[in-house]
Amino acid sequence: GLIFYDTKVTVMNRVLNATVQRTADHAAPEITLDPLEIVGGEIRSSENSYFCQAARQLGCVPSSQLCVKLASGGDPTYAFNIRFTGEEVHGTSGSFRHFLWQVCKELQSSSLSLLLLCPSSAVNKNKGKYILTPSPITYAEEQLFHFFGQLLGIAIRADVPLPLDLLPSFWKTLVGEPLDPDVDLQEADILTYNYVKKFENINDETELEALCAEIASQHLAMESPDCPNKPCCKFTYLTMTGEEVELCPRGRHIPVGWENKDVYAAAIRSLRMRELQSPECMTAVRAGLGSIIPLQLLTTLTPLEMELRTCGLPYINLEFLKAHTMYQVGLMETDQHIEFFWSALEMFTQEELCKFIKFACNQERIPFTCPCKDGGPDTAHVPPYPMKIAPPDGAAG
Repeated sequence: GLIFYDTKVTVMNRVLNATVQRTADHAAPEITLDPLEIVGGEIRSSENSYFCQAARQLGCVPSSQLCVKLASGGDPTYAFNIRFTGEEVHGTSGSFRHFLWQVCKELQSSSLSLLLLCPSSAVNKNKGKYILTPSPITYAEEQLFHFFGQLLGIAIRADVPLPLDLLPSFWKTLVGEPLDPDVDLQEADILTYNYVKKFENINDETELEALCAEIASQHLAMESPDCPNKPCCKFTYLTMTGEEVELCPRGRHIPVGWENKDVYAAAIRSLRMRELQSPECMTAVRAGLGSIIPLQLLTTLTPLEMELRTCGLPYINLEFLKAHTMYQVGLMETDQHIEFFWSALEMFTQEELCKFIKFACNQERIPFTCPCKDGGPDTAHVPPYPMKIAPPDGAAG
């Protein structure tokens, strides 16, 4: 936390360029995607998603082939080239960016089960934020998580920010920072957080009884075996995926009472923290990421910096965009229609600006720093900068 972000990025970029394994004399791996598999945005089965199509084809490509130098001016070198069946696309940038955008859409939809909407978003907190799905994984799922990690590394090398909305707890676990049992639980699952707090803050047995009665009315509890009419909770709880689990051996048969209420609350909290860390899934993600970029780099980054480097900012800074725009042949920033253009963009909402960026360069998010600062050469621009505004093709108009 004592080093400026720009300084870290400079060091990181030097290391990434020093660990390039595919040089110019090697052809880029190529994958073929069938857009017809996902016609109308409706993915019939997850195997047809771009994510799974790509994971299958890249599964047999050595990861060294995907370690390319960082994108800089001109046409950058990407980890792999993409062909779309039945479509003729010129250049590699557009299809590569479109692929990353489509894959992020798939990851944050019901077609793939790798990411889960955080429970808090059900009550409008952290709406639209995701976490890794916390459940035991099969070998096939482990391969997909590994590929997800590779994609994070590929996006860092290509400097194409991924439009992914993941909770801070994901980035903390990724860079190896411990989770905060209060803050992270509240962010991910505020209902469970409030539930645990109720048990921790009870002052006497009558309050406990009232709380158990309230929970019983919500069908979370059974009657006490000793007093049939007295409601009580058992040592079970629902996982984030909606499965009822025992919090300790024979938990279904252990009622929650005054003596063990704190143990019960602590057990629920540790269940959630385990789910948030998702060690099996995260190990696979880190292994994938580590095959593209040296994992030692993560030790210098804070979770937020890692998120910024991988996903950019979810909003567009118009001033920054303006500063990174080139006007071609005979156009000036002071031309009336150029001024109209910028004032029109200033009236856009963030959502509309993202659509404009997607239209202009096929990615929703753009890097928010660029090495061409302080009058550096244009070749130092990070794609898709600079934005170019050209005069109309025809003579008239």
